[in-house]
Amino acid sequence: MYTGKIIFSQIMDFLPKYEFNKCVKRYKGNYKIKSFTCLDQFLCMAFAQLTFRESLRDIEACLRSMKNKLYHMGIRSLVSRNNLANANNTRNWRIYADFAQVLIHTARELYSKENFCVDLKNTIYALDSTTIKLCLSLFPWAGYCQTQAGVRVHTLLDLRGSIPTVIEITDAKVHDVRMLDLLIPEPGSFYIMDRGYLDFQRLYVLNQASSFFIVRSKKNILCRRLYSRTVDKTTGLRCDQTIILSGQHTAKYYPDKLRRIVFYDKDRNKRLIFFTNNFQLSADTIIQLYKQRWKVELFFKWIKQHLRIKKFFGTSKNAVKTQIWIALSVYVLVAIIKKHLKLNLNLYTILQILSVTIFEKVQLLQLVTETGSKLIQEPKDNQLLLFDL
Repeated sequence: MYTGKIIFSQIMDFLPKYEFNKCVKRYKGNYKIKSFTCLDQFLCMAFAQLTFRESLRDIEACLRSMKNKLYHMGIRSLVSRNNLANANNTRNWRIYADFAQVLIHTARELYSKENFCVDLKNTIYALDSTTIKLCLSLFPWAGYCQTQAGVRVHTLLDLRGSIPTVIEITDAKVHDVRMLDLLIPEPGSFYIMDRGYLDFQRLYVLNQASSFFIVRSKKNILCRRLYSRTVDKTTGLRCDQTIILSGQHTAKYYPDKLRRIVFYDKDRNKRLIFFTNNFQLSADTIIQLYKQRWKVELFFKWIKQHLRIKKFFGTSKNAVKTQIWIALSVYVLVAIIKKHLKLNLNLYTILQILSVTIFEKVQLLQLVTETGSKLIQEPKDNQLLLFDL
């Protein structure tokens, strides 16, 4: 019989506590704090994410019912909703943002050799954003029109492993293209973007940094064709051209050559136009890379469905950002555990298993392995047997 740590403690053992303490000291998170430290706050919020708690009262009731196990979970203070609410409102959210970046760095190293649809050694990023809607009467600081409020999560996703590398949380009224000003371009990397990021002045900065971009174009872009390459139209390609911009302003913003690829999507009956500054890859490869941008949409859908970032435990801007950053930290932590334990289960299944076994005293690897094998060995027949043979 296993008499060691509970599941929650085994999960938190993957956290680099030394790096967490460095983040706390950087922003003086525990200054004049006698009880309920930043680590206690993080553990309570992580518990809420892993067990799908809905409110501060919910967190308090669940943890207080397990008083004898709080010490083993790493929580050294009595949990109350007032302490947790005050911590979310006053502790600097940048503590958890910096710590999330530490976890992201670890996860990226683990997933750096993941297989990709295209045989490229370059790092492939997808850049996009999603809006988390809020109630205007409860979050008046987040209003972006007369009747709606929300925050926007801008994300640069590493498509190998679907690990978010750069995340910026802003007001919903901040335009997507502003994110390009915050990026530090990596030479040789690919940045795949939708047409909301079509700003030739900013794209030229990426070009000057020896980075590659693939961006969907709008229909009214003026350009002049220099020459064309032959394409196989049975694949959906319509043209592959080298062009220069001929608009009054765009020609000044991007004076270099561009590659223009037109693709016809039969499924949606749409004609799609792409601009890129890469002239080495084939047109088919460029289209395949852009199709992988859909992973960032799946990432947004996943975190909205399976993380607690639609119901917030506080109404201040600091509380909202704290909850989002801790939620993302939990997502990356589960991805790290999956890689360390070499699990074949997806993140959703792992989270569901952890949510109902968080206080069990079972070895973590044994728990997820046995559950995974049971899931795989389930019979496919829906019909019950009438007689035992």
